[in-house]
Amino acid sequence: MNIIEKITKIWKIRDLRNSILFVFLMLAIFRLFAHIPVPGVDLAALKQIFSSNQILGMLNIFSGGSMDNFSIVMMGIGPYITSSIIFQLLGMVVPKLEEMQKEEAGRQKINSWTRWATVPLAMIQAYGMITLLRRSSSAILGNIGFFDLFSIIITVTAGTIFLMWIGELISEKKIGNGISLLIFANIIAALPSAVQQILITFDLSQVYMLLGFAIIAIITIVGVIIINEGQRNIPVQYARQIRGNRAFGGTSTHLPLRVNSAGVIPIIFAISVVVFPSMIAQFFVSAKSAWLANAATWFVNLFNNQLFYGITYFLLVVGFTYFYTEIIFKPDQIAENLQKQGGFIPGIRPGRFTSEYLSYISHRILLTGSIFLALIAVLPLILKYFTGVAALSIGGTSLLIVVSVVIETVKQIEAQITMRDYDGV
Repeated sequence: MNIIEKITKIWKIRDLRNSILFVFLMLAIFRLFAHIPVPGVDLAALKQIFSSNQILGMLNIFSGGSMDNFSIVMMGIGPYITSSIIFQLLGMVVPKLEEMQKEEAGRQKINSWTRWATVPLAMIQAYGMITLLRRSSSAILGNIGFFDLFSIIITVTAGTIFLMWIGELISEKKIGNGISLLIFANIIAALPSAVQQILITFDLSQVYMLLGFAIIAIITIVGVIIINEGQRNIPVQYARQIRGNRAFGGTSTHLPLRVNSAGVIPIIFAISVVVFPSMIAQFFVSAKSAWLANAATWFVNLFNNQLFYGITYFLLVVGFTYFYTEIIFKPDQIAENLQKQGGFIPGIRPGRFTSEYLSYISHRILLTGSIFLALIAVLPLILKYFTGVAALSIGGTSLLIVVSVVIETVKQIEAQITMRDYDGV
């Protein structure tokens, strides 16, 4: 079935067609709100800061592209992601939360707590971001009073809650993950302006450089698809059971272990950790205490060093890939379920030995996935070092998000088509 036939088939299915149109409508509303700036902002000074700062530029991508024009949804869905990460980590150390995650009612309650926790997190992050931008350039907001500052914080917090609601509405339609699609929409929306900028400043001397960027982008996309879809199939054999005069079971299947099971979550974790020291240090650069001001200045200069920033970013992505996989991949639970169902891995004893074997294989294939993610994350820095051009618009992280979201969305649409085919039968 070619692409035209698939699109035609999707359009003929009324519920699926309405769901896709609804998703496009929500994304259009999001992009509309992303272009409504908070009153009294100097957009020229703001865009200059974001274009010259690698960390802020990356934050702008994950915020949904709303920071560089100080829009009413400038914080994007970042606070919601932070809140989700906090409760995932708490599920590892709090036994009661771990038990709640195993039940549907418990998961719904945790989701409710996550939404409520997003509100104070959004207010704190909004205040921190506003303070950071004002210290970077006093021309952005000028001299504003307490009431104006409070109004801006309330406005952008409401914008975050609004985007969180839109993301959940999109997810309910089973046409991809709503939060991922919001970030995806921002990356795609930035492409026309990037192409326009290239055409305006085009020079024949840039042909080879642009061709090199295009080749790197194609290689990156192919690599993302290969790693994203790559998996190690562990053979599983189910023992044959005799009941009366009949034999049951005895089938062979496999257990897939993905090379990149963490997605872009490690990159989001790493960005948060890399940004945090520099952001906190910005508050103490003008401190009255000389040693505190010097220490803060040293921290800011350290993280502005591209080599230190790149190495730290690379190592954090590798570390967080292993860390997050440990959270979502439970070899003990998988081994227990296999043993209960009469399944076993050929040559491996059930129970503890199966768990150790799965953990060993997972760590081996995870090395490839973590290094690939880290290289993708620092790709803009590598390109900037060799070419002197900030290539954030074609950054590896952006390509990773775009390809991952497209693959996930296509799979969900195909699953809905298959489900309706079975309903027809």
